[in-house]
Amino acid sequence: MGSAPSSSSSRPLAKDSFGFTARLEHVDSSKNLTKFERVRRAVGRGRHRLQRIHSMVLAAASSGDTQVEAPIHAGNGEFLMQLSIGTPPNGYSAIVDTGSDLIWTQCQPCSQCFNQSTPIFDPKKSSTYSELSCSSKLCEALPESNCGNSCEYLYTYGDYSSTQGVLAADTFTFGGSGSDHVAIKGVGFGCGEDNEGDGFSQGAGLVGLGRGPLSLVSQIGVSKFSYCLTSIDDTKSGKLQIGSHVSTGTDGTVLTTPLIKNPAQPSFYYLSLQGISVGGTHLPIQKSTFELQDDGSGGLIIDSGTTITYLEQSAYSIVRKAFISQTKLPVDDSASGTTGLDLCFKLPKGQSKIEIPKLVLHFEGADLDLPGDNYMIADSDLGLACLAMGSSSGMSILGNIQQQNIMVVHDLVKETMSFVPTQCD
Repeated sequence: MGSAPSSSSSRPLAKDSFGFTARLEHVDSSKNLTKFERVRRAVGRGRHRLQRIHSMVLAAASSGDTQVEAPIHAGNGEFLMQLSIGTPPNGYSAIVDTGSDLIWTQCQPCSQCFNQSTPIFDPKKSSTYSELSCSSKLCEALPESNCGNSCEYLYTYGDYSSTQGVLAADTFTFGGSGSDHVAIKGVGFGCGEDNEGDGFSQGAGLVGLGRGPLSLVSQIGVSKFSYCLTSIDDTKSGKLQIGSHVSTGTDGTVLTTPLIKNPAQPSFYYLSLQGISVGGTHLPIQKSTFELQDDGSGGLIIDSGTTITYLEQSAYSIVRKAFISQTKLPVDDSASGTTGLDLCFKLPKGQSKIEIPKLVLHFEGADLDLPGDNYMIADSDLGLACLAMGSSSGMSILGNIQQQNIMVVHDLVKETMSFVPTQCD
């Protein structure tokens, strides 16, 4: 088994001395569902997540001098990774979330815990477990904490879901089997003794990969991480690569765009979306539509935990009209109840292949020309093809369907994001 330096909150090094690769399983991959059943479930979760994120942004934009009772975080997600905690290692699966920072798992003794498929972590059985003091940097980085004998945290996720417990540190083990394992000492995490609400029951906790000091990538000080997500109806695994394991390959196109910082929402990965083309036509969307505003509202984030892409209402309306005018198929207004998607077209009977207009997202320095499967979901049995997009108020989100079969590389030193077309399975 490999080992790595102890966790720290230092600035990432330009070159990583260690890393690991973890498989990413879609939360519904083991369920016997049709393509649109998967989509509908995922879109439902994504809509809740959108509402949470919107609540966060509104709270930050309007807070001013007002004291917010408990900051809200994105929470839940669509992909799970396997990891272990403690000595000896206690294995479990956790939701991977690029929209939040805190790493946490359920802990004994539980005053309130949801059901999980693996044993709940018992700190008393780990020889490397320790509670963090109130003066620790990670405790000071918590948005909401109380200090008695130890650093107590409360993390709220906007739909009455929350985790509450003690901030602690322990050895975390990541990666595959045998020599591919990497054990990292002293990773700070939330030992959750009171965990409430929906959305967490797919895993036994959460691994935050956001830009704040509490996230896994910030704590272990790596310069890069990437993920590669399989399509929503693919039962095969995607992958998460951390540190020295990140590779963009030598073949194919690498598109790179700057990451933008939003002081009001420092955990999110913001991108500069400057326009959208449908069918070769640059749409008349005002450039300011996707710009980050001075109060921290607006902008576009890329997010692994939201399923479809949500565009600010005025932009979505223009995109929707362009697809209706350029797709030579009748619109099915009754299909949203079946699919959870706003715009669906009727497929001719027995026809599985259709012509759809090209969709290009124009980021600063990178024109992302998406494959058809990344924005139009078709099912010949149902006779439907639906646009995997929706509208939002203010903020826009690039969802994971648009990212499937693309290696998405986060460079935390250069503060860039790269897109590399890749068959992720």
